Amino acid sequence: MTTRPTPVILWFRRDLRLADNPALNHAAETGAPVIPLYIHDGGPVQDRSGAASLWWLDKSLRALDESLQTRGSRLILRSGDSEAELRRLIGETGAGAVFLNRRFEPELFARDADIAHSLKAENVEVRGWNGTLMCRPGGVLNGSGSPYKVFTPFLKSLLAAAEPPAHTTGPRRLDTPAWIKSESLDGWGLHPSKPDWSTGFDWTPGEAGASAALSTFVNGGLKAYSRDRDHPAAPGCSRLSPHLHFGEIHPWRAIQQVRAAAADGRAPSSEADKFTAELGWRDFSAHLLHHFPQMTDTAFRPEYDAMPWRDDPEGLEAWRRGRTGYPIVDAGMRQLWTTGWMHNRVRMIVASFLVKDLLIDWRKGEAWFRDTLVDADLASNVQNWQWVAASGADATPYFRVFNPVTQGTKFDAKGQYVRRWVPEIAALPDKWLHAPWTAPPEIMRGIGLRLGHDYPRPILDHAEARDRALEALRTITAARHDDPGH
Repeated sequence: MTTRPTPVILWFRRDLRLADNPALNHAAETGAPVIPLYIHDGGPVQDRSGAASLWWLDKSLRALDESLQTRGSRLILRSGDSEAELRRLIGETGAGAVFLNRRFEPELFARDADIAHSLKAENVEVRGWNGTLMCRPGGVLNGSGSPYKVFTPFLKSLLAAAEPPAHTTGPRRLDTPAWIKSESLDGWGLHPSKPDWSTGFDWTPGEAGASAALSTFVNGGLKAYSRDRDHPAAPGCSRLSPHLHFGEIHPWRAIQQVRAAAADGRAPSSEADKFTAELGWRDFSAHLLHHFPQMTDTAFRPEYDAMPWRDDPEGLEAWRRGRTGYPIVDAGMRQLWTTGWMHNRVRMIVASFLVKDLLIDWRKGEAWFRDTLVDADLASNVQNWQWVAASGADATPYFRVFNPVTQGTKFDAKGQYVRRWVPEIAALPDKWLHAPWTAPPEIMRGIGLRLGHDYPRPILDHAEARDRALEALRTITAARHDDPGH
């Protein structure tokens, strides 16, 4: 009599796809029944998902379940402490193994290790793979065996050492027991209500949506990616970031498709290289966070924790709501609030405005982005905010302060972006659009625009704010030079 192998639990997390999924492929290869599982863990160790990310998660889990059903399976949903729910499902099904794609954020990595040790002690096998990054953290180190802190040599080593995995489409059929109980996704309340603030979210979460977004980019924006990605009115961004964050597509799959487009002459090879470098920056952020977990809450360069940040609730609220009086800043913040996403160049502009013009702690900006971005990846979010604040690894110098007016005129010269998101000033001619307060009174009367009534006056003078920011920088550099420990 043949003994049927014990089931394998396939624990989905940030790998919500069937293609190019190493944990899924290995689970199917065992020949055992496979139990696809997602745990909504609201405990103390979780992924810090904000409201916009939960909106995306709701749609992505539904898409994953539909894909599994086409292969004779379904997604089992449980909520609660991850280890407790795994143990409960093991007890119900007699599963002898848990397969997963690893999470590399420090708290989650440590939690997963604890779960693995605990289950292995009870003869439950736990196996993990890298299914989210180009290379697992620790897979690329410098000549002394330490983590890289500068991006360019990191990228060079990454591209030289990392091996793109072979493309897989996943098993055609999965044997999943039909009697296993699952919670209802509707019961989790991930989609907002009272009110539903997501009506402007124009996205298609899920693996099919990721594939469509990549195809659109390869056939369009990739051709002039390095130029158009800086112009928010142009369709130059890939818009793949939320799909990558939720693991709906493997980064190497995206790279292989843009490289194939370059090889076929559909796009310049330099543009494929630029896009690859941007995905390399994503890996760089993940590697830094894995090796330096303190950077979620403290400055990577410790001296910047002495920055004399201002407590300015009114300024912070004006920034959040897109009411600063600087059109390019307000356009970005309104795009974020409406769509759950913001153009990359504008992210840098609004971050510089918060950290340097308003002199508000970068952590408050990071927290707002984490709650409102559908692509709010912890490592990338922290790394990018610290980059702007000059406190991160390989960061921009603090004395580089973006001028919101010149940034607007340079990257949105014809004002299409600002006019879309700040319609109250849309009638202003291009000459004054990015600095409405400089328009002659007769122009303002002619279009019926009243500053301070229809659109706010600037909440600060940029030149004065820049001087204040540089003075704050001098205080911490002076303190560092006075410190005998340096």
